[in-house]
Amino acid sequence: MREFSVVGKDIPRPDAWLKATGKAVYTDDIKLPGMLYGKLLRSPLPHARIVNIDVSKAQALPGVKCVITGQDIPKVKYGNWRLFPATQDEYALAIDKVRFVGDEVAAVAAIDPDIAAEALQLIEVEYEELPPVFDIESALKEGAPVIHEESPNNVSVTRKIEYGDVEEGFSKADYVREDTFTVHAVSHAYLEPCSTVAQCDLDGRITLWTSTQTPYIIQCLLASTLEMRENDVRVIKPYVGGGFGGKMELRPWEFCAAFMAKLTGRPVKFTLTREEELATGRRRHPMVIYSKVGFKKDGTLVAKDLKISLDGGGYNSMGPTATFLCGNFGAMLYRYPNYRFFGQHVYTNKPPAGAMRGFGAPQSLFATETQMNMAAEELGIDPIELRIKNAMVEGDVIPDVATISSCGFIDSLKEAARMSNWKKKRKSLAPGEGIGVGCYSFISGGVFNWFNTQYPFSAAEVRVFSDGTAHLLTMASDIGQGSDTALKQILAEELGLEMKDIRVTSADTAVTPQADLGTWGSRVTLMAGNAVIDAAKKIKEKLFGAVSARFNLNVIYDMECKGGRVYAKGRPDRGMSFGEAVAMVQKAQRGEPLVARGYYTPRGKGLVTPAFSFGAQVAHVAVDQETGKVEVKKIWTAHDCGTVINPMAAEGQLEGSIHMALGYALSEQFVMDKGKTLNTTFLDYKIPAAMDMPQSKSAIVDTYEPEGPMGAKEVGEGLVSPTAPAIAEAVYHATGYRCKDLPITPEKILKGLRDTKKRKRKRS
Repeated sequence: MREFSVVGKDIPRPDAWLKATGKAVYTDDIKLPGMLYGKLLRSPLPHARIVNIDVSKAQALPGVKCVITGQDIPKVKYGNWRLFPATQDEYALAIDKVRFVGDEVAAVAAIDPDIAAEALQLIEVEYEELPPVFDIESALKEGAPVIHEESPNNVSVTRKIEYGDVEEGFSKADYVREDTFTVHAVSHAYLEPCSTVAQCDLDGRITLWTSTQTPYIIQCLLASTLEMRENDVRVIKPYVGGGFGGKMELRPWEFCAAFMAKLTGRPVKFTLTREEELATGRRRHPMVIYSKVGFKKDGTLVAKDLKISLDGGGYNSMGPTATFLCGNFGAMLYRYPNYRFFGQHVYTNKPPAGAMRGFGAPQSLFATETQMNMAAEELGIDPIELRIKNAMVEGDVIPDVATISSCGFIDSLKEAARMSNWKKKRKSLAPGEGIGVGCYSFISGGVFNWFNTQYPFSAAEVRVFSDGTAHLLTMASDIGQGSDTALKQILAEELGLEMKDIRVTSADTAVTPQADLGTWGSRVTLMAGNAVIDAAKKIKEKLFGAVSARFNLNVIYDMECKGGRVYAKGRPDRGMSFGEAVAMVQKAQRGEPLVARGYYTPRGKGLVTPAFSFGAQVAHVAVDQETGKVEVKKIWTAHDCGTVINPMAAEGQLEGSIHMALGYALSEQFVMDKGKTLNTTFLDYKIPAAMDMPQSKSAIVDTYEPEGPMGAKEVGEGLVSPTAPAIAEAVYHATGYRCKDLPITPEKILKGLRDTKKRKRKRS
């Protein structure tokens, strides 16, 4: 196996001290001369027709420079990117109807935020109220109010996956179980609220600084909605305070800032409040999941039938993609010889749901893993042994969807069992304590080969200089996960340089290569990393040729870049410093800079992704029998993520996933009343605090992903999925209460305990 000098080492992120000391510049920190401040007027009703909007009083307020409504903007719909035009259903401001409490109706730009907020109070909107629907069942009833006329049954998208013969598979099963699960909406709860600043130059071109995960996608969609040419819009991503999928779409404030900057000739800034984020922001999809699975007596899986309905809220957002991915994740982890999936995305009059860390996997895998635990008990098989028996292995195929290239799932299960002392703890824990297991698989970069794009999926430009340094330019977006550091490590390894020798410029659509679909689907390290390697190889090809010629080396000598030098392997004296080699190439090229571009598009690597990660997690809990409160005491995780580029960063991703999954499993939920979100602060939207975090121990399962850069694949996003089912199983082990409707609250546990006692009394 290749020995690395930089890759695989704990390297702190170079921006860490800037963030820790408050010196990092986020979008809301940007202040431009003459800047105006924007505010959005939002609908107080969940479903209504807009009869009339009177903005005259707001326009007359001193300090107000611009007021716009849906009647003022180009009538261009957007949503789910331009790659799925049939599902685009949003305007930047509502034109005919509002479809959720918080739907954007008008925008104001004024000389300070207080004046803009006062102006909102002066806008008079006349609504004709329409009957709303707030859940999937109501939305699907015959005669239900129609939310979008293009979808008269309130179903915007359906997706199907099917292979084998499901009915025949069930006919051969010795044990069949059917269950329905419900999972709830949660917030991304990123610490930096969304913010954007737009400036229009004298030629009418727009520059947008915005807190985003997808600069190129924002450029495309913003240009479309403004009816401008793509390259007349420049998008720059400053530091981002978390995204988790919630900052990957064009949003109304980005359009309004740009449109109003064009109208006024002055920069315009919008920054959301925490209340706006929690009440109206994108959220994880609530779902109703029906799953039927069949087994032989020995525990062998024979068939699975999965039906999922997603509550998408008022607009599609990223729901069409999530609908397909749920079915993909439902087919993962285990070998299902016969599989059928039907998914539907349903409109309701609630805030839209979008992409969120895991993108359908936490919901789908909660059902999968809970059923595996239930089946294990009824079949009399240890839950980990049942998983090992059915676990995917390298070479397994999901027909027409994916081929598993590298897979350490079985080793992950065995390692999690070893670390947690699984078999002993399952039998010997104190009363009120329990232990449970959950597993995951996740994509390593969304491919979605139905995309029809003229650009590669990722690109990188590398410039090298005679002083021994290099400059990496990439559209890949570091939103806190540390991708700038990982890509710098990959380039340093390839060119034999140190981290201090490399400068990185990222996420500026006017400067960096015009490719990269953004930070989502755990795609950056694999896809941008491969593009970096491709560019570095092109640089090395020129350096090796020049050095070989200089020392009259024949083809028997392999060349390498290492330790800041370029030389022949086995003959280190036949070489020179990296900077000298660059100078020699530049001289031969009559001063032309030594620059290379690298590209990566994984064509022919499956419909969804070129690689999958795997892992297993065990949770140990204690449940207070009097209050129902759950304490997660310890979590053990074994994950197969290929070659680890930066172990320190991988550990941080694991801990972040556990934190997010704890909230999903136990405490976070929206309190809604007739479509209105009531808990709109972090005081009453209960994300876990530092003291809620359990002890954790992790292990890397050693695999090599041939499609990944230096063998790397996904780590972090997939790990958000196993925690909820592991905790749910541990709670059942401790109390006898089985949760099939997240979150696992004390009230549900106490009711479950009462029901268990009643059943015991009846049996006695």
